[in-house]
Amino acid sequence: MNYVLNGAEGDAAAALLSSNFDPGILRPFVDPGTGKSYVSVQKGADQDGKPVFNNMVTNAPATLRKDEWIQFDQAVVRAAKPRLRAWGDLNAAGLTYTIPNGLGKTTLEHETQSDVTGAELSMDGLTRKAGDRPVYTLNSLPLPIVHKDFTFSARQVAVSRNSGSPLDTSSAELAGRRVAEEIEKLLLGVSSSYTFGGGTIYGYTNFTHRNTQTLTNPTGGSYTPADTVNEVLTMKNTSQGEFHYGPWTIYSAPNWDTYLDDDYSSAKGDNTLRDRLTAIEGISAVKTADYMTNYDMVLVQMTPDVVRAVNGMAMTTVQWETNGGMQVNFKVMAIMVPQLRADYNNNCGIVHGSV
Repeated sequence: MNYVLNGAEGDAAAALLSSNFDPGILRPFVDPGTGKSYVSVQKGADQDGKPVFNNMVTNAPATLRKDEWIQFDQAVVRAAKPRLRAWGDLNAAGLTYTIPNGLGKTTLEHETQSDVTGAELSMDGLTRKAGDRPVYTLNSLPLPIVHKDFTFSARQVAVSRNSGSPLDTSSAELAGRRVAEEIEKLLLGVSSSYTFGGGTIYGYTNFTHRNTQTLTNPTGGSYTPADTVNEVLTMKNTSQGEFHYGPWTIYSAPNWDTYLDDDYSSAKGDNTLRDRLTAIEGISAVKTADYMTNYDMVLVQMTPDVVRAVNGMAMTTVQWETNGGMQVNFKVMAIMVPQLRADYNNNCGIVHGSV
């Protein structure tokens, strides 16, 4: 399946064009009762805004039955959930922005707004001050597809049908895990930044407007947990100096676990360093981010003016045939990208600490 800027190539891409880029067109299923092939495509929304789907007979060759599609989807989601920790925090906090039919769009345009000057203080309210209004600048966020392929031969499908055993979903799980890993890495900034259409996708640790903090290496001989506490307090003060006042979540590399989960004080031994950090006003959680490296630590204000999860298409599996139908191709794909934000003056609520 190929996508080009001014059109599409290939049977699968042509099918997407004919359905206004509804991925359901690439999910045909066989009805065991009739033997006919169907697709389920969105035909609108109900009064609550929930999508309404319509099952239509299709000439597209179908390989899976509906319950097998369900098994594949469950396998993909099951594999993806543990990998989407930081991304899941954005969804849980409601820091999301949904783009309807995101597969049919390539960028998200948004504006950055400046602040205005302070209010006037007088006894009669008649003092006039120079007119003021915010200044805006237009920005662009790419909406790439994160995807991973897997295949079955027609013979493998036939063996499954004749034996009555379900298709092995391990390939779907592995593909779902790889897609989820890339989405999480994009958010954390440990994947290469992605540029398209004049915009770039950044993460927590490579955002150009993030603040930085030098951390004491915990492997050093003179290190004490109090060093990290003091440095996190400095990171908090840095965020406040950028007019971002929390609440914050801290994400740390796995290398920190040995120190964060050890007793904070050998004299008392009743709290870990992680407990001590979460006791700081405004810090709601200290979490390990699997893909962060070295002894990196990032403090993030969990508000929509700092970070949002842009959802253009949930993780979806699609199917098409090649080699005269002898090979069945599957693609797990999603449009789920982070949108990191600073104000017009580049003030940002993200502080990246590293040794």
